[in-house]
Amino acid sequence: AKKDSRIASWVPLSVTDEVRKSLPFVSLLVFSFPVFSNYSCIFPFVYDDIVYYSCVSVRSDYAWCSIDEMFQGRWRYCTAKDPPSCTFPFLYRNKYFFKCTKEGYVLSRSWCSLTRDYNKDGKWKQCSPYQ
Repeated sequence: AKKDSRIASWVPLSVTDEVRKSLPFVSLLVFSFPVFSNYSCIFPFVYDDIVYYSCVSVRSDYAWCSIDEMFQGRWRYCTAKDPPSCTFPFLYRNKYFFKCTKEGYVLSRSWCSLTRDYNKDGKWKQCSPYQ
């Protein structure tokens, strides 16, 4: 097998362009679209008119992210180092938070907003249990 640095995985030499064209999108994603592994994920990003705030597995078996705000075909697979970042300060129930909070979380765990206005967007993630 020959490795091309623009391709997500090893491409067997026996896979022809005709075979690639007949494969479902997931296989096309793995075999023929360039991957930009040295670029950072951009959050949020828009793909197919939907705003995403974290890595997605839309039309793929593996989580991926866009490296452009508006998806332009440039993407990469996500790793454990790619969670979305908290946005500080953020507005929640008419109060600004400058760090993770336990306020409003039923399980008394800390969380943060992924956007400046949680009330408007409702996008959040759990913070470290030590925060």
